[in-house]
Amino acid sequence: MLGHLSFGVNDLDRAAAFYDAILAPLGYVRVWTSGHAAGFGPPGGGDKLALFAKPGEVIAPGPGFHLAFTAPNRAAVDAFHAAALAAGGTNDGEPGLRLRYGPSYYAAFVHDPDGYKLEAVHQSL
Repeated sequence: MLGHLSFGVNDLDRAAAFYDAILAPLGYVRVWTSGHAAGFGPPGGGDKLALFAKPGEVIAPGPGFHLAFTAPNRAAVDAFHAAALAAGGTNDGEPGLRLRYGPSYYAAFVHDPDGYKLEAVHQSL
């Protein structure tokens, strides 16, 4: 349904390094960088997430908003969460099953350094 999503960030270098770290375990990479922006997506593909430098202008969305990334397996969810905490993110839900969402819904939640709520999720069929 979505072609791509973009966020404003206060510090592009910090944000790009954070997303490099958390997206690597999920199989995504930085696909382009410019002086004021960076894009992330599948290797060799186009961007699905773009970050734009907006110093002093960023207000992360409040409750009810989050961005969920698909993880290839549970280990990738665990690695996403660990990478986020190591790169300056904050915990908003340890990796684990979320049975209220489904019998195989395995996810972790973090906030990035700008306050955006992020999730990595793996669901076995």
